[in-house]
Amino acid sequence: MHIDAALPVIVAVIFAIILVALALRAVGQPQIVGYLLAGVAIGPHGLGLLTDIDTISRLGSFGLIMLLFFVGMEASPRHLLGRWRIAVGGVLFQLAASIAAVWLIGIFFDWSWSRIILTAFVISLSSTAIVLKLLKDWHELGTQTGQNVLVILLAQDLVLVPMLITIGLMSGESTDLPTLGAQIVGAAVLLGLTSWVVCQERVHLPFAKYLRADHELQVFAALFLCFGLALLSGLLQLSTVLGAFVAGLIVSSARETDWVHRSLEPFRVVFVAVFFVSVGMLIELPFISENLVEVGVLVAAIVGINTAINAAVLRSLGSSVRRSWYAGALLSQIGEFSFVLISVGLYAGVIGQDDYRIMIAVIAVSLLLSPPWITLWRVVLGHPEGKPDYPQKA
Repeated sequence: MHIDAALPVIVAVIFAIILVALALRAVGQPQIVGYLLAGVAIGPHGLGLLTDIDTISRLGSFGLIMLLFFVGMEASPRHLLGRWRIAVGGVLFQLAASIAAVWLIGIFFDWSWSRIILTAFVISLSSTAIVLKLLKDWHELGTQTGQNVLVILLAQDLVLVPMLITIGLMSGESTDLPTLGAQIVGAAVLLGLTSWVVCQERVHLPFAKYLRADHELQVFAALFLCFGLALLSGLLQLSTVLGAFVAGLIVSSARETDWVHRSLEPFRVVFVAVFFVSVGMLIELPFISENLVEVGVLVAAIVGINTAINAAVLRSLGSSVRRSWYAGALLSQIGEFSFVLISVGLYAGVIGQDDYRIMIAVIAVSLLLSPPWITLWRVVLGHPEGKPDYPQKA
C-alpha cells in the first residue's frame, strides 16, 4: 500500500515535540522551549527531516494570528485604553534608549548611521508570540504587568510600519504614497472598531445565535472572524496580527459567542506550536558554533540591555520595582517581526550577507533562551504577579 512521503515526517515531528516537551516539563520549563528545540532537531541544520522553512513559517504565521485573536478575546478594551501612556511613552523611550545604546556600540565598530538605526529597530521589538504565550499559560495576562506588557507589544506592532518606511528612506527609496495612505486608513479603521467595542456594552454579531446549534458551521464562522479581519488589516498594509487582535476584542464583547473559543482552541494549539518549530528551524548550529563568541556576546548584551531598558520604562511609568524588572525580563528578547526588518535591511543594502546571518542567529537564539530567562526572573522575584486584576474571559 502506498504511503505518502509526508506521513513519516509528520509522525517524526509530532513525536519530537512530545518527547522534548515532556523532558522539559520534567525540569519545569515551558512547552515553548520544547517547540523551539524540536525545530532545531528536525530542521535543515539538525536531522534534516524538514527542510522547507518557508512553508513551515507560513503555516506558523497562522498560529501567531490565532494567538493574538485569543488574546483579544481575553483582554479588556477599557483596561488597555487606560494604559495609553504606557504604550506611547514606553515605546518612544525604548526606541530612544535602544538607539543610544547601539550608537555607543557602533562608535567602536565604525558603523554607519543607517546600520545603527536598523540594529536599534531590530532589538527594540519584543516577541509577541513568546510573551503572550507565557502569560496565557501562567494565567497572568489579566495582571497589571500582563496588561502593561500587552499594550507595549501592540504599540510595537504599530511602530513596525514607520520602521519599515524609515529603512526604505535610508536606502534611497521614495515614499510610496498609496501604501502610506492605506496604512493611515487601516489604523483609523482598527482604532474605530476598538472605540466602538469600548463604547458598546454588548456587541451583537449577525447569525451568532443560529450558529450555536451547528458545530461544523461554528468552526468555519470562527475561522472567518479570526482571519477575515486579519486579512483586512493586511490589505490595508498593517500587521495581520493587529487585525486578529481587534477581531478577538469584538468577539469577546458579543453575545452568544462562547462557541468561538471551543471551536478554534485545537487549531490554536497546533499552529502556535508550528510557529515556534519554524523559529527553531532557523537556528544554524554549525554557523553558531563557528561564531560562538560573537553570537553569545551579542545575545547576552541585547537581552541584558532590553531587560534594563524596559524595566526603567515601566518603573518610570509607575510600576513597582519587582513588577518593572519582571516586565523587563518578559520584553527582553528580540521579536519575530525583527526577521522582517533584517530582511528589508539586507535588501536595502544597509547590511551585508554575513551581518544578516549573524543577526538571524542572534534573534533566533534570543527567542530560544527567552523562556528560561523569564522563568529565572519570575522565580528570583518571587512570582511578582498574584491573581489577575480583572477576571480573564474563558
